Amino acid sequence: MTHIVVVGAGPAGIAAALTAKESGARVTLLDDNPAVGGQIWRADLRASHWLERLRGSGVAITTSARVVSGDVARQTLVVDRNGKAEETVYTKLILATGARELFLPFPGWTLPNIMGVGGLQALVKSGLPVAGKRILVAGSGPLLLAVAAYLRKCGAIVVLIAEQTDTASLASFTAALAAHPSKLWQAARLNPLFAGIRYLSHCWVVAARGKSRVERARLRRGSRVWEEACDYVANAYGFVANTELAVLLGCALENGSVRVDQSQQTSVSNVYAAGEMTGIGGVDTASLEGQIAGYAAVGQPGKAAPLLRALHKAKSFAALLNKTFHPRAELRTLAEPDTIVCRCEDVTLDRLRQANSWRSAKLHARCGMGPCQGRICGPAVQYILGWEPVSVRTPVFPTRLENLILENPVK
Repeated sequence: MTHIVVVGAGPAGIAAALTAKESGARVTLLDDNPAVGGQIWRADLRASHWLERLRGSGVAITTSARVVSGDVARQTLVVDRNGKAEETVYTKLILATGARELFLPFPGWTLPNIMGVGGLQALVKSGLPVAGKRILVAGSGPLLLAVAAYLRKCGAIVVLIAEQTDTASLASFTAALAAHPSKLWQAARLNPLFAGIRYLSHCWVVAARGKSRVERARLRRGSRVWEEACDYVANAYGFVANTELAVLLGCALENGSVRVDQSQQTSVSNVYAAGEMTGIGGVDTASLEGQIAGYAAVGQPGKAAPLLRALHKAKSFAALLNKTFHPRAELRTLAEPDTIVCRCEDVTLDRLRQANSWRSAKLHARCGMGPCQGRICGPAVQYILGWEPVSVRTPVFPTRLENLILENPVK
């Protein structure tokens, strides 16, 4: 029987796993979180029908598991689960590793209680109490509104939503929503939850101050600069595709995302990709791509034909989002010479500017050499300095040295 391994249990991965399983394949679903759902569907009641369907599907689910390496020639993955590595053999592989938030450094951004927009939401979903806490939500994109609404529902005081996109672009985006009725409905459902919260376009965080944690955030809107008192700052500028495993396996990239064809097939035989790693597009795009990849992996691509039209429309909305909420050029100049850019290795912008490339910065300043392996500083450096991060090597995630023996067995 065909054994399909799906890496990533967010919307794309769950959709792919269910489609493949219900089409007769043996399916294993891997995820590095303690529970399935990813950042989007974790503790989200709107996804309950997907999660219920998954629970009764017979898909073999392995959580708290990280793929640290792989060999496409042998069709194997080395999976680290709670510190112990195992080798998993697959017939077809579907990658659905999602995306992470884009952080652009500013003075004070390393203070405790400053985190990503989605990151804070995930912590609150996991039990972090925010009732009565003053929270500044800033960055770019509709996620700011959804998270602000959720935080307010949890009792937080949302002092401001600061959207860096200018007013004219937002007006054009709102007008274009007429072609996407379902998105208008989603916006209408959110509106009562953030009604009364200050929302400022053409506004962004330029610095933060505090002693043991963030206490005040400085903002800019045009020529006006002022400070807001806060207990938390949730700040991020969209998302960056998680392509490290795909690159390690030899999959080609295009514009920073994994390149796929109409069937979600990558440039590597028997390896498919779906969801945010193929282009930031949101939950609708991810679940559609997951289903298409599932059908393709079991050799039934014709069943995906009805999904392609819906996917085309979903991608047109994603393109509108990416065009409207692209980070502005002024954000490249927020970091000062002594601002830490690589948090793992405490590398400042001044030290980075003594290098002339990402490779040089790694060699001479250890930028990107810490536990996150450049996942945070890499996109920031690329945006600020224009350096393209290069090379992905085993292990994709930190792991015990003994686990690497599976990748390079002693003969």
